[in-house]
Amino acid sequence: MYSAKINQGLKLKKTLKELFMKEFFGIDGYQREPEGYMSWQHLTFVSIIILIMAFSAVYIGLKNRKYDLKRKNRTLIVSAIAINAVEMIKIIFICIRSKDISSFLYELPLFLCSIQLITIPLAAFAKGRVREASLDNVFMFGLLGAIMGTYLAGNNYGSYPVLSLDNVASGITHAISGFAAIYIGVSGIWSMKKKNIYINFSIISAFCVVAYIVNHIIDYNYMFLMRGDGTPYDIILNLVNGNKVLYPLIVVGLFILYISLFYYVFFAIQKKLQGKKEQRAEEKIEEACHV
Repeated sequence: MYSAKINQGLKLKKTLKELFMKEFFGIDGYQREPEGYMSWQHLTFVSIIILIMAFSAVYIGLKNRKYDLKRKNRTLIVSAIAINAVEMIKIIFICIRSKDISSFLYELPLFLCSIQLITIPLAAFAKGRVREASLDNVFMFGLLGAIMGTYLAGNNYGSYPVLSLDNVASGITHAISGFAAIYIGVSGIWSMKKKNIYINFSIISAFCVVAYIVNHIIDYNYMFLMRGDGTPYDIILNLVNGNKVLYPLIVVGLFILYISLFYYVFFAIQKKLQGKKEQRAEEKIEEACHV
């Protein structure tokens, strides 16, 4: 009887392992239907990771604000290693699952949100203007990518179950992008120098050109330059009636417009804060003179 219980336990363990491999990693295909884009499961899951992301970024950013740049940079180094480690694990399992090593071609960092796989490490490890421009790029696009890649990821959440490798790994990497952006802002390690503006324009433009070329080689939709795929980009696609020239030009134009607006708002706020600081300094001088 004792032996029978052991066998039952082993069988249960094997069954649970096989179930986990199927239902989380998708080996031999997911058995359950996706809960769907904007389902309560989707919104609950992404809201939890976004809240954790925001709280931890603000908490660690404020805690590190008083330290020197070297100490502040440690958090970025951890973020850079973590985001690429999670992505590599996902790609390995996707290749195993599909039994085709070329599957990695569809996981290249050529989406707006996955660019952070490159720019966060550059912000953490590079020097000089490359580091400055990378810091600004993460600062500008990290949080935007985190929101777009979680709440607005219609293709992912319409294709895979919420608690699956595809969506959990994607959620984690997007959350790390958002974390890095908020942390850079709160800890004060952003650069935002006017001389580096053209570098950020060049970074986005270069990624768009590479993405457009790769899309035609492997018939994919990097940077959403070919179609909307269930995302808000579908609105633009429909507005131009699917025009294959106008659509990608407008998408790239929106990226450029976003960078311009971000810099404009940032410098406007900075100028206003500087003005208030100078005004307070003048008031103190006047008070001292009257005394």
